[in-house]
Amino acid sequence: MRWWDEVHRGRAEGIMKTTVKTCSVVSAVTMWAIALALLHTTATTAAAESSPAQVYATAAPATVFIYGASEKGGSTGTGSIIDASGLVLTNAHVIMDKESKTPYPVIFVFLKPDKVTGRDKENLANRHKATVVAYQDALDLALLKISDPPQSLPIMAMGDPSDITIGARVLAIGHPERGGMWSLTTGVISAEWKDYGGVQGWDIFQTETSLNRGNSGGPLVDEDGRQIGVNSFIQRKADDGLAITSINFAIKSSVAKDWLAHQGVQVSYAPPRGLARAGHGSAPVKPAAGSVGAKPEDKVAKQQPARLIENQPEATPETGPGLPPLRPFSLDRLVKGLAQVEKDLEAQMDDMEAEIRKRRR
Repeated sequence: MRWWDEVHRGRAEGIMKTTVKTCSVVSAVTMWAIALALLHTTATTAAAESSPAQVYATAAPATVFIYGASEKGGSTGTGSIIDASGLVLTNAHVIMDKESKTPYPVIFVFLKPDKVTGRDKENLANRHKATVVAYQDALDLALLKISDPPQSLPIMAMGDPSDITIGARVLAIGHPERGGMWSLTTGVISAEWKDYGGVQGWDIFQTETSLNRGNSGGPLVDEDGRQIGVNSFIQRKADDGLAITSINFAIKSSVAKDWLAHQGVQVSYAPPRGLARAGHGSAPVKPAAGSVGAKPEDKVAKQQPARLIENQPEATPETGPGLPPLRPFSLDRLVKGLAQVEKDLEAQMDDMEAEIRKRRR
């Protein structure tokens, strides 16, 4: 009986050792499989996320510098090319003469150079005249048309703001006062407002992405390189004089999209999959007669475009009421100091290029 017990005990110990070894091998294989899966997931996530440099390379070429001039001065800002025919979206206050309360008689649009430098002669070499197609003060939106635009203009893809959540990374491209041209700033969506201030139709994003005077009219861009907002106004001082930081606002692209549709220009949303490639869109299609029309409060130029822009698939126009008057930051506003008031750098400048150079010293 003892011998039999010893044999069984030996077999049992052997089985246990074999089982332990087998389990160890299985565990090792399992661990390697988990590690590989994690590595694959990390690599896939990293590949899916776009770096600021990639987003900038996609969106910056379709971002323009705008200068409006009159005999008494001028105003500068930013805009985005929304169609290869030379249509540019911007803020109304960028192209408005404060004195006459009408658009500047002379407007120039500057295209981004291949390499942005600190020399204005190089940065501002690609200059084109532009005309005002339509604008609306209440919405603080304007549509320009580049005269004789060059071929193969890059296009800014438009994104659906409903795809964006609080905390989503966003970027702004523009020409901030005393900063570099075609500057890039980054941040996140801080908040979003529907019917802001109890006013129906005022839909905006709040972002910590740094904005300053000169960013007006420029694109707020998501990680896919799609414009999801039009940078428009900021808050820098509370009612009691306390300084405020990182409170910046952009009009949602849905508001701009609806307003453009009322101008006869319909732009569809680009899908949120990968970087949207600027300049790659389908041919424009003319809408049916009477399908869209300007709102009574819109100021429209004589030659208003009656066409449908299909630079992104699946156009789905939206409707909604207009926004109330804004008080956006603008380059003609005086900059308050502690002991003195510094006049805006573009005022009293007759020569446009001399004024721009002086602004950026």
